[in-house]
Amino acid sequence: MVDADPARQLQLADEAVQAFDAAAAAGHLSAAIRAFTAAGDRRQAALVCARLGDLYANAMGNLTAARAWFVRATRMIEDEPPCIEQGWVAVAAMGCDVDDPAVLLARAELALDRARRFGDVNLETKALADAGLALVQSGRMAEGMAMLDEAMALACGPADDAYTAGKSVCSFLTACYFAADFDRAGTWADALRRHGLMGGSSMPALFMSSHCDSVQAIALCELGRWGEAEAMLTRAIEDFESGMHIPSWHPAIALAELRIRQGRLAEAEMLLLGKDGHLQALLPAAHLHLARGDHDLARATASRGLRAVGEDRLRAADLLAVLVDTELATGDLAAATAVSEQLVARAEGLDVAGLQARIAAVRARVLAAGGDLAGAIGTVESALDRLPAAGVPLLRATLLLDLARLHDRAGNRAAARVEATRASAALAGLDVVVGPDDVALLQRLAAAKGDSRPAATLSRDERGWVVACGDIRCPLPDTKGLRYIAELVRSPGVERHALDLVDRVEGVAAGVDRRRLGDAGELLDAQARTAYRHRIEALRAEVDDALEMGAEDRAEALQAELDQLVGQLAQAFGLGGRSRRASSATERARLNVTRALRAATARLSEIVPEAGAVLDQRLRTGIYCAYEPEESDPVRWAVQT
Repeated sequence: MVDADPARQLQLADEAVQAFDAAAAAGHLSAAIRAFTAAGDRRQAALVCARLGDLYANAMGNLTAARAWFVRATRMIEDEPPCIEQGWVAVAAMGCDVDDPAVLLARAELALDRARRFGDVNLETKALADAGLALVQSGRMAEGMAMLDEAMALACGPADDAYTAGKSVCSFLTACYFAADFDRAGTWADALRRHGLMGGSSMPALFMSSHCDSVQAIALCELGRWGEAEAMLTRAIEDFESGMHIPSWHPAIALAELRIRQGRLAEAEMLLLGKDGHLQALLPAAHLHLARGDHDLARATASRGLRAVGEDRLRAADLLAVLVDTELATGDLAAATAVSEQLVARAEGLDVAGLQARIAAVRARVLAAGGDLAGAIGTVESALDRLPAAGVPLLRATLLLDLARLHDRAGNRAAARVEATRASAALAGLDVVVGPDDVALLQRLAAAKGDSRPAATLSRDERGWVVACGDIRCPLPDTKGLRYIAELVRSPGVERHALDLVDRVEGVAAGVDRRRLGDAGELLDAQARTAYRHRIEALRAEVDDALEMGAEDRAEALQAELDQLVGQLAQAFGLGGRSRRASSATERARLNVTRALRAATARLSEIVPEAGAVLDQRLRTGIYCAYEPEESDPVRWAVQT
C-alpha cells in the first residue's frame, strides 16, 4: 500500500533524486500531489506540481510533460490570495526554457513582488535573474545586466538555497551568451565556483557546470580556439552524463554547433537528436538543415523558432539570418530582401557589435545577389570598421573573406588579393576549419608563394569531370567516387562522416514520402532519413501548438510519437547504446563510400600515376573520411569550380 503521508512521499522523492533515480522521484512526487490535493492544501500541491515539472525538464529532458505540470501548478494557485507559493510557481521553470521574454518577464515580476512582500531572498534571486534575462533578450541590455549582477551578488551572498541559486546562474549565463558578454561571465565564474554553484558532483552543480562550460566554449569558438572548445565540451558531456546518467543538452548543443561549423554534419545531427524541443537547439538545427541543403526544413525550423521567441530580439535576429540565407539559396531574392528588412528592423538599436557585424554580412549577401556589389562592399567595410580591435578575430577573418569574394566578383582582383591576404593572416593565428569555398578562394587569390610542386586538379564540365596534371588532361564520367574525392579535397584535413558524404552527393529528396516512415528499420537511406527529419519537425510544431492551446494531453500523445521517431532515427546512427549493426545506415554508408573512393582513386592513378599515388596514400576512409596532404607530397591536389 502506498504511504498517503505527503511529507513521507517528499522525503522519498528527495532520496530518489540523491540516487539519481528520476522515475522513482516522479512517482513519489505524484503521490504527494494526490495527498495534498485530497487534504485541500492547494498551495502545497501547486508547489509539488512545479517541482515535478522541474524534474521532468531538468532530470528527464521531457519539456512537454514539464510544461504541462507547470501549467497545472499555475491553475491550482492563481485564484488564491497573494502568497509566496505563487512566486515560486511563477519562476519554477528554468529561465532559458521560457521561450518568450515577455512571458518570462511577467512571471519574474510577479515572483519579485511576492519575494519582497514576504521576505524570501532565495525567490528574489531567481526572480531577478529571470527578469534580467528577459530584459537582455528584449534588447534592454544595460538594465538587464544590472539586474543579473544583483542576482549573482545575492547568489554568492545571503541566498542559501543552492538549487535555486544554480537555476539563477543558468539565466545569468544564458544572458551572457546571447549578449556575447563573455567577460562578465568569466568575472562571476570564479565567485560562483567558490560558492559551490558550479563544479562538484551534486545534480544542481553538475547541471550548472555543464552550462558554464558551454558558454565558455562558445566564447572560445568565437576567439578561433576550436580545439580548446571541443575538448571543454567533450569533457563537460562526459562529466554530466557519468554523474547524471542522462544525456546532456547544453554542452551537446554547443558541440553540435561547432560540428556544423567544422562541416561534420552527421555528428551534429547525432548530438541534436531528441534535443530540438529545447529552444537553444533551434538555431543549430536550422543551421544544420541549411548546411545540408534541406531548405524547406531550414525554413520550417527557423520559423518555428521565431514563433516561439516572441519579442526576443537577440535570438530572433539569428533565426531571421538563417531565413535570409535559405531564401538566397533557393533563388528567391524578393523573399530574402523582405526578411533582411525584418532583420534590420528587429535588431535596430541593439548594442551588440558582433551581432550587428553578422547582420551586415547578411545584408551584403542580399545586396550582392541583387547585383549591387558596390553597396555590398561598402556594407562589409563599414562593419569591419565598427568591430572592436580585439575579441572577435574569427568574425573579422570571416568578414575579410566576404570582402575578398565581393571584390573578386566585381572584377577588382588587386583589391581581392589584398583582402584575401589580410584574411589569410587573420586565419593563420586561429585554430579553425576553413570552409571549402573559402579554401578555394584563398588558393586562387592568396596562394602560398614558392610552392613549385606540380598541381593535380579536378574540375567539373557539362559531361562530368576533368582531371589534369602537367600536360595530361583527361575527361571522366561523373561518379559518386569522384564527387566524394572532390568533397574531401576541397577541405584538406577535415574529417567528414560517411553519411555527410552520402547526403552531399545524393542531395535532399525533393518530396518527402511519409510512407517511408516505420518500414525502413535500420536500412534508412538518405531519402528515408529526410522523411524522418521532416516528420519530426512537423510533430515539434504540433506539440507547440497543442501546448499553446492548453491541450496538454494531446501534446503528450504527440510527444510520444515524436520520441518514437527520434529513437528510430537514432538507431540508424547506431546511438542509444546499441552496437553498430551490419545493416545500419552508418555502416552501409561506410562500405559504399569506401568502395566508391577506392574505385575512383584507382581510375585516377591510371591516368595520373604520381598524383594518384599521393591521393591513394592521403585519403583516409572509414566512418570518418579525410584528405590529409603533407608538405612533402610531390604533387598537390585541388578542386577547381
